[in-house]
Amino acid sequence: MVKKIRNIAVLAHVDAGKTTVTENFLYTSGSIKSLGSVDKGTSQTDFLPVEKERGISIKSSNFSFTYKDILINLIDTPGHVDFSAEVERTLNIIDGAILIISAVEGVQAHTETIWNALHEKKIPTIIFINKVDRIGADIENTILEIKRELSDNIVELNKVENEGQNNVQLGLRWNDPQFVEELTEIIANTNEEILEKYIANKPILIEELNKHLNKTVQEGNLFPVLFGSAKFSLGIDDLLESIVRFLPGPKGKENLPLSAYVYKIEFDKKAGKLAFVRFYNGLIKNRDIIRNYSQGIDEKVTFIKKTYGNKTKDIPQAIAGDIAIIQGFANVKAGDILGNSCEEMPKETSLKSPLLTVRIEANNEKDYPALAEAMQILSYEDPTLNFNWLKEERELHLQIMGWMQMEVLEKVIEDRFKIMAKFKEPTVIYKETPATKGEGFVRYWMPKPCWAIMKFLIEPGERGSGVVYKSKVGVNDIHQKYQNEVERTIKPALKQGIKGWEVTDLKITLVEGEDHEMHSHPGDFVVATPMGIMNGLVNTGTKFLEPIISFKISSPENLLGAITSDINKMRGSFESPEINGNRFVIQGVLPVATSLDFPVRLNSRSGGKAKISTKFIGYRECADEYGVERKYKGISPLETSKWILKARKALQ
Repeated sequence: MVKKIRNIAVLAHVDAGKTTVTENFLYTSGSIKSLGSVDKGTSQTDFLPVEKERGISIKSSNFSFTYKDILINLIDTPGHVDFSAEVERTLNIIDGAILIISAVEGVQAHTETIWNALHEKKIPTIIFINKVDRIGADIENTILEIKRELSDNIVELNKVENEGQNNVQLGLRWNDPQFVEELTEIIANTNEEILEKYIANKPILIEELNKHLNKTVQEGNLFPVLFGSAKFSLGIDDLLESIVRFLPGPKGKENLPLSAYVYKIEFDKKAGKLAFVRFYNGLIKNRDIIRNYSQGIDEKVTFIKKTYGNKTKDIPQAIAGDIAIIQGFANVKAGDILGNSCEEMPKETSLKSPLLTVRIEANNEKDYPALAEAMQILSYEDPTLNFNWLKEERELHLQIMGWMQMEVLEKVIEDRFKIMAKFKEPTVIYKETPATKGEGFVRYWMPKPCWAIMKFLIEPGERGSGVVYKSKVGVNDIHQKYQNEVERTIKPALKQGIKGWEVTDLKITLVEGEDHEMHSHPGDFVVATPMGIMNGLVNTGTKFLEPIISFKISSPENLLGAITSDINKMRGSFESPEINGNRFVIQGVLPVATSLDFPVRLNSRSGGKAKISTKFIGYRECADEYGVERKYKGISPLETSKWILKARKALQ
């Protein structure tokens, strides 16, 4: 066990104050000499021009500092839902978390989404209720919301006097006998040993309570709650003490073979590509040759770096349990495993998937190549952009989370790459699936030398099953090396169907075919497979699949009729609402296409008193009248002659 390190993240809904908390950590630990301000654009963690202008974080920021001989690797994450991909990458590699909630706004929509992800991964979490000095702070209501919407297994470790005032003060509760009784009951609910003593009315020492409190928190079954005001540096010391005490150190051994995970990629003007790496086992040193397990290649470490406060420093090595920045890897991608895999390696958690596709254009035509290069860099840093460069059409397409991300990307491209660009109107990402069973046939034998004859059976699959492929053709009919090329080409062949969207949820079976001893080549089957698949899709026809989100709305009871009417108009469905006092909670599902602006409309209708949290849950069929058909990008395999000429590089 590596005991001297803590790998943690600060998470929150936008504007809850997490960047100010991070700034206080750096200042209290001596990493920076003066406190920066989010409002003034002088904070260390918001370093991009667009972050300083808008006062929000759009990229995660990594900092290391020492507190009481403990090395704390801290990641400050974006709070806006459109930048959830940054949060997802962070959740993959941390051992503990600080969830910040505003005492004024309480548990907000994105707070609940973050909490669910933390709970799913059982990440030990400390809750910090910030802004207790602000007018409108309501600690009692915030605690009730946490218990109702997040977890009832919380323990308040300090108390607040004069809430909502500039002279607000904090006090610890440990010396209060009532608190000790409350703590005993809370721990007894989650710990059998304490429960048995409590029922038997046996004495329980405070040392025992402390021991089991630490253990229960580190197991992710109990959540300490602290109060404070980051603006006035109030409660920061208590929070740092709790990080060291309650959040676990990483597991891992230096003497085991290297096992590390690349969770983030950034590009620096001087240093080039930087890989942000979490180390699970082993160690690396400068000039080491490292095996990229995911790509099957070796790469050389040029420098190992860590960021302390406002300075990035070279370090001689990185060890198990630590987080560091590696310079020198030319081919590395986010998600790559270095060395070997291990049990502690992250399992992906999805907060929000890109559901919109958009085309981006340079304002000045001569900037088109530079914009394409810029988008390639940005998509390396954020793989969820799924950047697609259609060179023949000179079109650049990407996938985004929402309008805020689109606006920010436009500004980032201007600030960072000095390119003025604009986005076209975004479109919901639809998919296609076969409407019925059918066959696809291809005979590619002219002009010689070539020979690839195949028949595919195409059938609808279960929703969410993706692409299932198998072959019933023997190697005497089609050589195995040719069949390998067919299987490899199936997925690319389904990127666009007859309605212009990716085809999914289907079964494809190669049922007949033949090669030729003299004329066949592996490339013939690469050319022929998309022709056979598209021929089959024409025969089966396809149906639209549209993205669906689940929602949870909490609102004043007097808006129930209006909100349910809106849901029906958007082709949504919902369960029976739960009434709680003068508010109601309603859950259901909505098509993305009809609900893009619903959160804004809901906020306007309720005067800010309603809140909505959403989660992408998958795709479902929709009628053709609700889908959007688009033109095939590039040369379609159905245009057989042009497709073959292009494949043979005979078409300019």
